[in-house]
Amino acid sequence: MLAKADPSQKLYTRMRLWEYSDQFVVEPSDGSSGSCLAISRLNGALTLLDELPNSTGHTPKVQTIFGVVGMLKLLAGSYLFVISERECVGSYLGHPIFKVSKLKVLPCDHSVKNSPEEQKKTESEFSAMLKVAEKTPGLYFSYDVNITLSAQRLNDLGDESRLLPLWRQAKPRFLWNNYMLEILIDSKLDKYMLPVIQGSFQNFQSTIGKDTIDVTLIARRCTRRTGTRMWRRGADSDGYVANFVESEQIVKLNGFTASFVQVRGSIPFLWEQVVDLTYKPKFQIVKPEEAPRVAERHFLDLRKKYGNVIAVDLVNKSGGEGRLCEKYASSIQNILSDDLRYVHFDFHKICGHIHFERLSILYDQIEEFLVNNRYYLLNDKGEKIESQIGVVRTNCIDCLDRTNVTQSMIGRKMLELQLQRLGVFDAEKKISSYPNFDDCFKILWANHGDDISIQYSGTPALKGDFVRYGKRTSHGLVKDGISSLTRYYLNNFIDGTKQDATDLLQGHYIVSVSRDMAPKKPKKRVESFASFPLAFALIAMGFFFAMLSLRQVRNDMWQLVFSLFWGGLSLAIAAFVKANGRVFCNRPRLHIPS
Repeated sequence: MLAKADPSQKLYTRMRLWEYSDQFVVEPSDGSSGSCLAISRLNGALTLLDELPNSTGHTPKVQTIFGVVGMLKLLAGSYLFVISERECVGSYLGHPIFKVSKLKVLPCDHSVKNSPEEQKKTESEFSAMLKVAEKTPGLYFSYDVNITLSAQRLNDLGDESRLLPLWRQAKPRFLWNNYMLEILIDSKLDKYMLPVIQGSFQNFQSTIGKDTIDVTLIARRCTRRTGTRMWRRGADSDGYVANFVESEQIVKLNGFTASFVQVRGSIPFLWEQVVDLTYKPKFQIVKPEEAPRVAERHFLDLRKKYGNVIAVDLVNKSGGEGRLCEKYASSIQNILSDDLRYVHFDFHKICGHIHFERLSILYDQIEEFLVNNRYYLLNDKGEKIESQIGVVRTNCIDCLDRTNVTQSMIGRKMLELQLQRLGVFDAEKKISSYPNFDDCFKILWANHGDDISIQYSGTPALKGDFVRYGKRTSHGLVKDGISSLTRYYLNNFIDGTKQDATDLLQGHYIVSVSRDMAPKKPKKRVESFASFPLAFALIAMGFFFAMLSLRQVRNDMWQLVFSLFWGGLSLAIAAFVKANGRVFCNRPRLHIPS
């Protein structure tokens, strides 16, 4: 059984935030006895107060907050992140789990007033990125349990570790606010330091006969190579991959607890797609000679953390994806062993766009691995009777759509095995035998996939109708088309700024006066005036006048000349935009080395 945390280390669950003219003061208001935390609005300095300061002049503004997420220091000012709204979304191993409904950034930047003008301008640009960060989706936390760890890892914690503050128990790779907590760590503010993950949390209860089954699905996004879809691809030189997500499916039934973990992540070597306004930018393999070393580092890390690994590759064998597939297979070839297997399954060729039931072919290939590497299981006395000793690692290109369909299939098969073992199902019964339970399970995985997709690509997952309903629908096909166009727009014109905000929050880009105040390279002539909205407006205007002139040709032949002129101008601008696609894109301004 999990030991309870030391009550003296318990986090504050509700606080009052007092906004004075010179400082913010956070006062515990959940009945706990503890000092108030004061944050200077001049320089962000932290101090503990035994009581609230006296108000002089105007009455301070007061609001309720539910957690201190951390602080960031930019060029001249510091910025405090707090949770101003929360929502309870369920429980994890008996402890309440909350979703951040509203994240608020409070500037402690009065010192900026006395800064040089150029520094003020740069500070303003950075602080604008924090406004983007306020809208970060899918943030979850608990005051009582470490949700950065799976149930099996929590059970394996020693008694001493369980008595530590939650932030010290947390797994750094899944701790979304790891970098932002550093200032609070230095000040030893354990009761204020709330660990937060980014990912997904879904839960449902359903009854089969006399048994009530509780199913939870939790996703934890890794922060080592986090970011937006087109701006974070492949792996870095240390083997950390983009869109790495650990998904844990937990079942509770009659006092028994079963947990099954699987992971997803980008193809583990250096590759990219440079955004240039084309619908599908070309795949580029970077430093191909480094691919085997990077892949080896990646899988060494996975084996240390999860045990045996089976890598399921869902990308196409042909076309641009084929080059990545071929490189992946050759890079991993020399490290394949009894504890590392590689399986390629050409999802699009075998399943097409509607025949996802053919995933049973893949299951037949990996069933032996799943059975042999098992799942984590506690009996009704809280005793461990089974451990998971291996993991399935699934990837496609984005590790979103094909991956989520495949992971939901694997999760379904493992849940059926668990329910058979616990005596709920006989050998002939399947989840699909119970329509209500089946519908809840489909929705669980569909919402899970949508959450992960929104965080990486900005839209819900494609092919989600199959996960949600068990079949492809005309509505789902239309929705996928809209989502694909939305992804194109976000990739080119929005995600660059989001990537900058992410890199600031995660500490991948450290702001410094010497670097950020250095003279900037003058923009090239095209870059100085280019913007996609302007180009689009000129193209639209040209075609409008071309059509207007064309309608008047019957009355005046000179209108044909004008029509050709405006049409040619529009085509010329369109060609210019295509040729200079990268210039028109919203590219990150913070340069983070791969």
